[in-house]
Amino acid sequence: MFTSARFERARVSDERDRMDGLAEAEAICRARGGRLTQQRRAVLTKLLTTGRPVTAYELLDLLRPEDAALTPASVYRSLDFLVEMGLGHRLDSTRSFVACEHPDHPHAGQFLICRACGTVVEAEDKRIVRAPADLGERHGFILDYRTVELTGVCGSCRGNDAAPTNTEAASRS
Repeated sequence: MFTSARFERARVSDERDRMDGLAEAEAICRARGGRLTQQRRAVLTKLLTTGRPVTAYELLDLLRPEDAALTPASVYRSLDFLVEMGLGHRLDSTRSFVACEHPDHPHAGQFLICRACGTVVEAEDKRIVRAPADLGERHGFILDYRTVELTGVCGSCRGNDAAPTNTEAASRS
């Protein structure tokens, strides 16, 4: 059975954890009717190990030393496959891609994106998932894409200031 924790550990530099995570990704692909080819595996490995959102062209630059025959189209096809299999996400606001933190189950992603350093935090809040669906229904829309991208400044970039509590944040509204 696939576990998010195992896939998450693949993000670290330990080769054994990375191999375990990639084996789990391969199992997810098989279960979902796909195949994790060598090229798709290479793209996923880079997504896992960069630890930040990357564009297709950045991935191409990272992968070219290992495979000079790669083209932008082949990287985009691999990324499309990884997104389709639930192993990655496309961030439209930054035109970049990240590895999914919860590939063991389908979900609409919610992302907190720091505009200062580019850090991305993937969240899963059912209330946020429901809000766009409710909004669409009220206006007669069936939504195709329910990913939510929220930009701001992370705690690290704000310096030593602590994150506001829910009470402080509510009082500012």
